Amino acid sequence: MVRTPLTPEEHERGERLGMLLRAARGERSMVEVAASAGLSAETLRKIETGRAPTPAFFTVSALAVTLGLSLDEVAQACALVPLAPA
Repeated sequence: MVRTPLTPEEHERGERLGMLLRAARGERSMVEVAASAGLSAETLRKIETGRAPTPAFFTVSALAVTLGLSLDEVAQACALVPLAPA
């Protein structure tokens, strides 16, 4: 299966996700957060640096729970256009 290249917007969304996760992690170590979310530290590093701009939903969900973020907060932070309130 050939994967289509990501658009610049998808890369930007991945960078926004990475910034949100780094900020939410604060002083906690990458290893600690990754282990709590059931991920490797390298996977978390790739997401935080934007090298993995489209992580799986369950990966994002596990990180959100571990970092005390709601999925609404994650969606809002990663939206290219501000989302309207529900």
